[in-house]
Amino acid sequence: MDFARILRHLLTGQWVQRRTFPAVSLAAIEQAIVQSEMKHGGEICFAVEAALNTLPLLRNQTARERALEVFSQLRVWDTEHNNGVLIYLLLADRTVEIIADRGIHAKVPDTEWQAICRTMESAFQQQRFEAGVIAGIGAVGEHLQKYFPIDLVHDANELPNKPAVL
Repeated sequence: MDFARILRHLLTGQWVQRRTFPAVSLAAIEQAIVQSEMKHGGEICFAVEAALNTLPLLRNQTARERALEVFSQLRVWDTEHNNGVLIYLLLADRTVEIIADRGIHAKVPDTEWQAICRTMESAFQQQRFEAGVIAGIGAVGEHLQKYFPIDLVHDANELPNKPAVL
């Protein structure tokens, strides 16, 4: 059991989340998603969570496992072309996970998604949270643009663009 991690999660409350991502930052992230989705037929969802609840934390749930739960809860998998992508940030761990639905996952290797995550985490280490998320959205959007170009006639916004604050 990692007591340092448990303590970090217990001390990372909603106030940290609000300070890290104030309303103006969340609006900028939402706008970045809107702008990205104007260039491709995919769907991007950003979710941020301050810390894990006590029981999952005591079970040593990883950020990846939690991201998979959030992917399901937010129904990111439920797009017509299976091209939804979740960018999940667990603030207490400063860990980013990208979960891509099977349509885009089949085309982009895990190493690419991991590289985007590490780049975002590097920005977070410099306290550049908004910029790091927007850069991550841009990088994910480039992959979606390559494999799912925009179809102005049939493309519909299938997922909310507003960041999910959990």
